[in-house]
Amino acid sequence: MSVTEQPKALADQSKAPSGQPTKSTSTTNACRMCMPLGACLAYMGFEGTVPFLHGSQGCATYIRRYLISHFAEPMDIASSSVGEAATVFGGEANLRLGVTNVARVYSPTMIGMASTCLTETIGEDVPAMIVRAKHPEEGLEAETGKPTPELVFAPTPSYAGTHADGFHAAVTAVVKKLAVAGDQTKAVNLFPAIISAADLRHLREIVAGYGLPSLLMPDYSDRLDGVTVARYEKIAPGGTTAAEVAATGSAQASITLGGLVTNGVELAGEVLAKRFEVAHHKLPLPIGIRLTDIFTDQLSELSGVEMPEWLAAERGRLIDAYIDAHKYAADRTAIVYGDEDLVIGMSTFLAEIGITPLLVATGGRSGHLANEIARLNPSLTGKIEVLDDGDFNEIEARAAELKPDLLVGHSKGYATSRRLGIPLVRVGLPIHDRVGAQRIKHLGYRGTQELFDLIINTLIQDRQDESEVGYSYM
Repeated sequence: MSVTEQPKALADQSKAPSGQPTKSTSTTNACRMCMPLGACLAYMGFEGTVPFLHGSQGCATYIRRYLISHFAEPMDIASSSVGEAATVFGGEANLRLGVTNVARVYSPTMIGMASTCLTETIGEDVPAMIVRAKHPEEGLEAETGKPTPELVFAPTPSYAGTHADGFHAAVTAVVKKLAVAGDQTKAVNLFPAIISAADLRHLREIVAGYGLPSLLMPDYSDRLDGVTVARYEKIAPGGTTAAEVAATGSAQASITLGGLVTNGVELAGEVLAKRFEVAHHKLPLPIGIRLTDIFTDQLSELSGVEMPEWLAAERGRLIDAYIDAHKYAADRTAIVYGDEDLVIGMSTFLAEIGITPLLVATGGRSGHLANEIARLNPSLTGKIEVLDDGDFNEIEARAAELKPDLLVGHSKGYATSRRLGIPLVRVGLPIHDRVGAQRIKHLGYRGTQELFDLIINTLIQDRQDESEVGYSYM
């Protein structure tokens, strides 16, 4: 079945399997993070931008700590520090003071604003506050004597979605604010889901191989995986520029990698298609040969050229690796969890190499995950469970029953891995208990090669470790 055909539902996806605990009224260790976290990460991908949360100080502290731990780079996230009084009387004064301080201390070109549960619940009208803040006579410029930075806002209450939804919402907010019409160019807009800094660099390399200029956003590859500097910089260099965002309105096409199952969030590519008639192609994350082929075929169609030799060689080496090590992967099983965008790609890749994903779990609540996996993997129909809006209590309960050979996901699954003695292959966000998370490649033939080697070696090591005598020659 081609990826353009209508999906078939996986058998009994939404039914609780026999023996599985019924859904509790509370969530324990959710398989997701909050929408504002994703928005802050996205804003870090734009040049000269400081993320700003309109809400309590604790939200900014939690998000900053989480992202610093994953990327091992400093990150400032400003906050309006809404407290008890502002919760009752409104937080506009806090917002104005916070934005004024950020403008004075950092001199940013843009302040990327996002809301939190608190300010959304009390009904703060942030867009109206931004209009008043930029008023020529009464706004911040009149107060500070400096031009007010571009203020961009995305509504991101945690109860409305996951960090992946917040990420897409922030990118869309920037594009809505800055994109303009123009004569069509050969450029291609690239809107990836949450991926590593290494993946961002590799995407640019792949597109350039087809002779296509790319407008990649958000691009946090330098800001969150930078070089050592002698003096701390308040705003790290790098990121998609305002001029590049403006140019998205005149690109020949947009490619969204991920975003297949966003929860009520309009994608940036969809905005550009409506406003400027920029063709929009929504593809899965290119993990594995088949999904990467979909991406490279699209680039060939847009560029009119064949796959470059170096990329074809990477594909050929990956096929050879599949053949060499297929005996280790055949008939193995796994549980995959994490972002919806990532688990779609990972489960497709695992099925491709002979590992059956018995359970695919996510904290997302779009309701479309099962259909998307069925559309891309008709061979898995009836073989896997899909758990939406899941937590690690549920995942661990099913893992104890299913007894998979592997867990594939981020560091939040380590406790389950340890308790059940199931090896964990770390992918995605967050990875807190290993170094180099920002350098893990997931995408393209090159990223797939690295994942494939990691997975196969994990299976071999587990077999060695459980053997009474062990072995050293294969």
